[in-house]
Amino acid sequence: MKEIVLDTETTGLSVKDGHRIVEIGCIELDNLIPTKNVFHAYLNPERKVSESALKVHGYTDEFLSDKKRFIDIADEFLNFIKDKRIVIHNAEFDVGHLNNELKMINRNIIVKENVVDTLEIARNKFPGSAISLDALCKRFRVDNSRRKKHTALIDCELLSKVYINLLDQKEPIFQFEKNKGLEQTKKIDNFIYSKKVIKISNEEMKIHKKFLEKELKKNFF
Repeated sequence: MKEIVLDTETTGLSVKDGHRIVEIGCIELDNLIPTKNVFHAYLNPERKVSESALKVHGYTDEFLSDKKRFIDIADEFLNFIKDKRIVIHNAEFDVGHLNNELKMINRNIIVKENVVDTLEIARNKFPGSAISLDALCKRFRVDNSRRKKHTALIDCELLSKVYINLLDQKEPIFQFEKNKGLEQTKKIDNFIYSKKVIKISNEEMKIHKKFLEKELKKNFF
């Protein structure tokens, strides 16, 4: 099953205060294995970034001023997430901002039934414990040393690893397919590894039996 791990950065906390998205990052998973399909965009929010948000992600008004607007990337973004389950940490925040942007351009919103909130999963699994992304990285020993600031793609990479651990799926799910004969293939990350079972010949069997008889006689008789 294909899923999208998604994260956003914004100009501030609440859409009620007119805050907008400044960055969207998405990583595609196929049966929990990251594919090479990634969506990423910096956005011009057409308003100033709050001081508190600037401390979180570091994106200045000057940096964002020449970036595309949400309406300019909406089709590409919607096509990327189409028919896939979306995985988000603290989904209420990100989905709230995304749906605000989508409403502004008269597009269909993201429905909660299509969203997995890893914050809720963590809250149920570890009641009373810290469940921020950093705290979960520490719990599952996921290296988050690159996370100097909150950036959408890095957060997606970390969340994809945390998500696997939250599902108690320590290793990626591999799909095995039986081919004709005795060959078995394992697909991962667009590569195919083959494992063949090779039958020994009658002549090889005779040689092996002679070897065993010789060794048994030498060691036990």
